[in-house]
Amino acid sequence: MRKILLASVAIIGFGAIVPAQAADLAARPYTKAPAYEPAPIYNWTGFYIGGHVGGAFGGDNNFYSPGFTYNGSNDGVFMGGVQAGYDTQFSANWVFGLEANYSFLDTGSWFANRGLGSVTGRLGYTWGPAMLYVKGGYGWADSRYTNGFAGDGGRDGYTVGGGLEYLFTQNWSGKIEYQYYDFGNVHYDFFDGLNNHYVGSFRNDEHTIKVGLNYRFNWGAPLAPHAPGY
Repeated sequence: MRKILLASVAIIGFGAIVPAQAADLAARPYTKAPAYEPAPIYNWTGFYIGGHVGGAFGGDNNFYSPGFTYNGSNDGVFMGGVQAGYDTQFSANWVFGLEANYSFLDTGSWFANRGLGSVTGRLGYTWGPAMLYVKGGYGWADSRYTNGFAGDGGRDGYTVGGGLEYLFTQNWSGKIEYQYYDFGNVHYDFFDGLNNHYVGSFRNDEHTIKVGLNYRFNWGAPLAPHAPGY
């Protein structure tokens, strides 16, 4: 009987202690769920306009190169111009676009290429705000002799190139780009003032490197996502 009595007292005492300890436990603090912040979206779709500066130089035998010298070398010359185009981002990482470009060349020779123009397609691979791209298409050299109003009307050719473009904001991007222009062979047959006869040909091509800045209108770009439940 004494053992039964002691066991009963122990059970009753334990039953009284447990609720008291549970009551002494602090209530679980309330924590607010973190605010939803969607990941930044970099979208390349839309029209853009911009400008560029850089340098241009031709092959050693290109008489039409702005930096051509009679010792056979071609020094680089300053170039500057404008561009406009449209891009469409057709998947998460791929962009296709069309661009028109014209560059004025700082030439001191009356027979040199005075400017370079192009209309090209370009294909880019993008990750986040950066895009690596290649381009190619129609090229044109302004080789007319008197401020673009006389001469042979310029020369047609092709152009290829590539570059890296970076979105600083959704509306502004900067780029660095290489572009090669090829206008084929130019044949000549003339007499100089001493009645010397010259016959031959040279390749009219240009290499350019430039940096540019674009303003992007974002027409047609999708809206940023909202938080779930909004």
